[in-house]
Amino acid sequence: MFQVIGHGVCLSLLEEVEAEARRLFELPARQKMKALRSPGGATGYGTARITPFFSKNMWHEGFTIMGSCVDHAKELWPRNYKRFCDTMVEYQKKMKALAYQLWLLVLKSLDIQEKDVTWAASLQHSEAALQLNSYPCCPDPDRVLGLAPHTDTLLLTIVHQSDSNGLQVFKDGVLGWVSVSPIAGALVVNVGDLLHIVSNARFLTAYHRVVANQACHRVSIAYFYGPPAESELVPILPKLQAPCYRSLTVKQYVSVKAKHLEKALSLIRI
Repeated sequence: MFQVIGHGVCLSLLEEVEAEARRLFELPARQKMKALRSPGGATGYGTARITPFFSKNMWHEGFTIMGSCVDHAKELWPRNYKRFCDTMVEYQKKMKALAYQLWLLVLKSLDIQEKDVTWAASLQHSEAALQLNSYPCCPDPDRVLGLAPHTDTLLLTIVHQSDSNGLQVFKDGVLGWVSVSPIAGALVVNVGDLLHIVSNARFLTAYHRVVANQACHRVSIAYFYGPPAESELVPILPKLQAPCYRSLTVKQYVSVKAKHLEKALSLIRI
């Protein structure tokens, strides 16, 4: 996990997307429920997908966008949805361009040519997901989780977080959980499971969580970036190094992760 500056996304757009996320989450509960994620669906309003794996409650609500959000936005604001949609479209456009530049930097650091990754060209056409997260003020933070410990599934996640603490990353050794304090204008980048696999564990997936906050309402916006579902994940190896993981498609790995969560990587390890 690292924070990136000089990313070319203007501060005004970051402020606008956070303001629109807050506008959504400040709606009455009955209004937000009109955009409820359907059973088995991927988009709309609802709880975190990892919720069933944990017994402790999560102090969190979310809204997921893949492609157009017009239909759900019309349910939320029948006469005033355009501003929200336009902001989300512009933000996703900027995030996609940034994610691709970060991907190229990753390849360069691994001394790999883009042409050597069979699905690399398709990244420019793949559909990512945008997740708006809300962590309301919590009267008793010790009794709940903001968002339980987990890793992200895809290649990279780019996160804009509001100016309050809550995000933590786990560092092996004596440090344990470390706060990722917001830096004005910076974006947080998480390495995800797919990058962990294709880099043959040279880029380690970021195990992270969010703790509840008693003092303020925290908002974050996460952009999940990865290749199309049918892309085959093959560890990209330096000379004389054996693969750590067996080859499989993105769709197959997502299915393993949906059933086993944090055990998924160990289940495909050779």
